[in-house]
Amino acid sequence: MLERCPWKLISSPRNIPARSFLNSRGTYLVLRKSNILPLQHILRFSNFASKQCFPLRNGNNSASKALWNNKSKEKEPLNTSVKLASDVPDDKNVTGQMIVKDMLQYIWPKGKTNLKVRVVSALALLVAAKILNVQVPFYFKSIIDTMNTTLVQEVGALWSTVGAVVLGYGFARIFSTVFQELRNSVFAIVSQSAIRSVSSNVYQHLLNLDMNFHLSKQTGSITRAMDRGTKGISFILSSMVLHIIPITLEIAMVSGILTYKYGPSFSAIAATTVALYALFTVRTTSWRTVFRRQANAADSKASAAAIESLINYEAVKTFNNESYEMSRYEKHLSAYEKANVKVASSLAFLNSGQAIIFSTALTLMMYMGCRGIVTSNLTVGDLVMINQLVFQLSIPLNFLGSVYREMRQAFTDMEQLFSLKRINIQVKEAPDARDLVLKGGSIQFDNVHFSYNPNRPILNGCSFNIPAGAKVAFVGASGCGKSTILRLLFRFYDTDSGKILIDNQRLDQITLNSLRKAIGVVPQDTPLFNDTILYNIGYGNPKASNDEIVEAAKKAKIHDIIESFPEGYQTKVGERGLMISGGEKQRLAVSRLLLKNPEILFFDEATSALDTNTERALLRNINDLIKGSHKTSVFIAHRLRTIKDCDIIFVLEKGRVVEQGSHEQLMAKNSVYTSMWHSQESPFGESNKSGDA
Repeated sequence: MLERCPWKLISSPRNIPARSFLNSRGTYLVLRKSNILPLQHILRFSNFASKQCFPLRNGNNSASKALWNNKSKEKEPLNTSVKLASDVPDDKNVTGQMIVKDMLQYIWPKGKTNLKVRVVSALALLVAAKILNVQVPFYFKSIIDTMNTTLVQEVGALWSTVGAVVLGYGFARIFSTVFQELRNSVFAIVSQSAIRSVSSNVYQHLLNLDMNFHLSKQTGSITRAMDRGTKGISFILSSMVLHIIPITLEIAMVSGILTYKYGPSFSAIAATTVALYALFTVRTTSWRTVFRRQANAADSKASAAAIESLINYEAVKTFNNESYEMSRYEKHLSAYEKANVKVASSLAFLNSGQAIIFSTALTLMMYMGCRGIVTSNLTVGDLVMINQLVFQLSIPLNFLGSVYREMRQAFTDMEQLFSLKRINIQVKEAPDARDLVLKGGSIQFDNVHFSYNPNRPILNGCSFNIPAGAKVAFVGASGCGKSTILRLLFRFYDTDSGKILIDNQRLDQITLNSLRKAIGVVPQDTPLFNDTILYNIGYGNPKASNDEIVEAAKKAKIHDIIESFPEGYQTKVGERGLMISGGEKQRLAVSRLLLKNPEILFFDEATSALDTNTERALLRNINDLIKGSHKTSVFIAHRLRTIKDCDIIFVLEKGRVVEQGSHEQLMAKNSVYTSMWHSQESPFGESNKSGDA
């Protein structure tokens, strides 16, 4: 559930409906212009990344306020019978500040002292490495200045002066590198722990989202968003400790040394270089981000198209549409290629500009250093030190450029992932929800109204009572709401109005876990995993033993068929069970239901894919189980012969129960059920016999 997730993005009330997982209009979040002082911008880079890279929405805009205040419970009309999630946010509404705030929670996690110790240790090693690193130019200066004196003419003086300085230089270089690598090693556990937590939380949230979300989204796009997002999280986490803080510290130290040792002229050039470099990098990277978003959108669409066509491989082959699917895939790949070419070209422009800025600064400083030597204000050692400091400044500047580029890319990749996290769960447990207490399994619908689409109501004042332990059936034309009753009973959706009760307990006051444990279903289209038959049957009860799984298969009349396979229960069923027949899939579903052993049983066209003999045998077996256990059982059927022996048959028409009774009671009068029965039996001659009589 959303409440269990440590992420805090959902606390924001500013959620708006989104038409699609990706913004189809192409209007993505872009960087706003900023007049932050250049040097302050660098020294506060971490804060800038969170507040400026993705600025907050303008709260003073009355039009935008009206949009945010427009309650997102309005449901967007669709041409399909799928109710969309009303609070699906656009990825552009996820700000960098939100992302950085959440990432800090994973760097400094609550209740995990060992991880906090590692963070502190990594920071300490970072500071030590940078202090040693900035000592290197001082050693260079000392070596050069010493070598220019007469002391080196004496061997003893050479070892006592130059030797000591060289050893100090080597010590600083070695331990600076060692501390950096130790820092990386110490922080690796923090980073990997955070990635695992984020991935787990996102996956849990996706599993807890409503059915309307999963029916309206492309699985390929979601998996690609998760893949890119977790990689982006990995980079952001490492960048905060391994790059941003070191860059800020090193720039501050080098700038301070230049100012203290060589005066304001050198520090002015350094500050101007940093400012121009940062400004150029930020502006250019902001411009490039649009291309990256276009590439991500095309990548998601290409992935979704490929996964859809591979999942529906049989349909592609049946209609001979390989060329059509290739053209769809190529279309998205072409868009991805064009966007990536723009990404690469703009990167070349960015790198060239950065090189020009830095090389110009280096040339100016070297010129000023040479003038200082000519005027005897500086030594040759000073010139070497200035050169070393400038190059030392280039390292964090180069990292600044690459890290900022990668951070922007990571933020872009994470937008969709964080948008998933902000989708509200519509079907929620009440704060005071209690576990379902079964007293036989009676079911009551009281004036229930429901629609997937406001323009197309499905249930319209539907009311009925199912006694505990009864065997009942729902019949009616396609689209009259038979399967919807099952979805509402499972609480995949909530009713628009009216009440649903099980043993006089309202569904909205029952915990979802206890409710769904109490109900089992054999659906029309049996969902199977690409795993073994043993695994798929055992999915009904993961704690069941192999013997219990085999016993369930025997009761469902599929054990002998499984044993006839070369690999028996270890036979793989293929993607969505495509490697076995439709009848075998339904019998596996019945086995799974029997293994779960719920108190309320639903059979949604459970025998529609079986031949007549197998259907009769399976129905006899199911009836024996029902009679022996006194479980409430509900059958949804089009073939009326299969539900002839039900205690109560409910006839649905236009979303409400128009008739109810046993088969004999309904046939005794001129009813809708009678017409349905005769229309089905007429091909076999029974209708004519009835008419002759």
